[in-house]
Amino acid sequence: MKTKFDVIVVGGGHAGCEAAAASARMGASTALVTHKASSIGEMSCNPAIGGLGKGHLVREIDALDGLMGRVADKAGIQFRLLNRSKGPAVRGPRAQADRKLYREAMQAALAEQANLEIVEGGAVALLMDGNRVTGVKTGDGRELQASAVVLTTGTFLNGLIHIGEQKIPAGRVGEAPALGLSEQMTKAGLLLGRLKTGTPARLDGKTINWAVLEEQKGDDPPVPFSFLNASISTPQISCFITETTPRTHQIIADNIGRSPLYSGQISGTGPRYCPSIEDKIHRFKDKTSHQVFLEPEGLDDDTVYPNGISTSLPEDVQADFIHSMPGLENVRIIRPGYAIEYDYADPRELSHDLQVKKLPGLFLAGQINGTTGYEEAAAQGLVAGLNAALAASGSATTSFDRAEGYLGVMVDDLVLRGVSEPYRMFTSRAEYRLSLRADNADQRLTPRGITLGLVGTARAEAFATKLAVLDQARNVARESSMTSAALAKAGLRVNQDGRNRNALELIAMPDVGYDKAAELWPVLNMLPAFAREALEADALYAGYMGRQEAEIASLRKDEGVTIPSDLDYFAIPSLSMELRQKLSRAKPVTLGQAARVEGMTPAGLACLLGHIKKPAAKVA
Repeated sequence: MKTKFDVIVVGGGHAGCEAAAASARMGASTALVTHKASSIGEMSCNPAIGGLGKGHLVREIDALDGLMGRVADKAGIQFRLLNRSKGPAVRGPRAQADRKLYREAMQAALAEQANLEIVEGGAVALLMDGNRVTGVKTGDGRELQASAVVLTTGTFLNGLIHIGEQKIPAGRVGEAPALGLSEQMTKAGLLLGRLKTGTPARLDGKTINWAVLEEQKGDDPPVPFSFLNASISTPQISCFITETTPRTHQIIADNIGRSPLYSGQISGTGPRYCPSIEDKIHRFKDKTSHQVFLEPEGLDDDTVYPNGISTSLPEDVQADFIHSMPGLENVRIIRPGYAIEYDYADPRELSHDLQVKKLPGLFLAGQINGTTGYEEAAAQGLVAGLNAALAASGSATTSFDRAEGYLGVMVDDLVLRGVSEPYRMFTSRAEYRLSLRADNADQRLTPRGITLGLVGTARAEAFATKLAVLDQARNVARESSMTSAALAKAGLRVNQDGRNRNALELIAMPDVGYDKAAELWPVLNMLPAFAREALEADALYAGYMGRQEAEIASLRKDEGVTIPSDLDYFAIPSLSMELRQKLSRAKPVTLGQAARVEGMTPAGLACLLGHIKKPAAKVA
């Protein structure tokens, strides 16, 4: 068996799959080390991909030739474009997935990937040469050597499941936790913390009274994630909605002391934006009900995921409160819900390439960095795998800035600010979200991926074809124009100023829009859907983009001002002690990064800029 690789990726979850595939696409000899090859691509919690902010990440992963979007398109059984009634910048594609189809499609994609080998085994220790990581040791004693290692341990790092008073060491149900790595990283000087997440009970769909529930259909036609796919061929299903009742709330309130969240049994912090049902009842006492989405887990699987009632209450309490909801009075519970507590590394220990500052050759991605969600994990995996391959080849690593994509926003937030709770992506986190739309992720990132060598020939050719169509569509829209008098004659209300207005200007007008513009210029009806979508977004945001482009130029200017790596912040007396400490820990590489360190003020930034411009600042 081969024991030497360029890159080793530990963990077969969403971060590990993208890291391994990205590394291999870069030409690096890559090993994906996982406990069980059969569980690669497992959807441990909610069988869904995408959403608000998260859907943007999936499109960005796809734009860089990653796997998640294509796999979700093969496995998706209900697609919905969230926020469809709002502007393009905040629309988020989401798909309910068939667990089995997703797992099979991901495993098939990895099996087809050149330069990638799957190695079954548990990583129990990092191999070291001084402070440089040189490989991993598996539980059966094998030593695998590599120039770079990517850890994507998810919830497995000292994972502990809680169901009421019961504690079960596990990374997820039925799978052993990863032990030993936390202690080794702590000894190396990394700051670790403890977080928790949770999952609801699984229900038997055959025992649900569907007739009394509200049906929720998907989009028709469904909108794919991947820019390579024009349509979805997998059969589509409906989801259904029930809700908690006053009786549900009373049962939970009466037993709140038996929840490990409130008994003190769990020390880790949970995700504020995805609270357990006991958290919801405790925090929102004025609410008499909460929606619960009943999501089938597969086309040939009767298991149902009740989205919205994540819990760690004892099994008997779970049964009582679930049976108090409409349609679930006689439901059979297949598996109880649980909370899982796990170790994570403070992401401020990382550089923007996701490499550990104190341990060269070691990259971290996913929940080990304090994030929550498949999409956040996968995007980090792609960045870490790309950079591990670059590092293994002796090339300089790279990063993405906040104006390039949500993956750049996420990494920047993590490494500069750290986390106090599991980090989740939202569109509100991106200050340039008018530019960072889900529909234009390929236009933003695919050229960068081609330059890096991360994007394959098939996608590069498809992108070139699409770009040519978009250029033609934009030229047509700009060149199609009429005078104000001609527009009035056509029945459109515009100022009679004698000025010509083109199709883009008319599309942006609320009382005109694309369809009426297409009546004037029928060629617009001949454009493909993606071109129409692009023209509508261009028109809607035309008045704002100049200002945003100026803000991005300012960001890039600040990112161009580098800070000496050996700068002694404690030698800058005009900075507050708090800022000196935070900057010393964050070690920003540029002035732009320093500006985003939590607590930085305009005055502090001016002091720092003045100091680094002095020749003396070059020497610590």
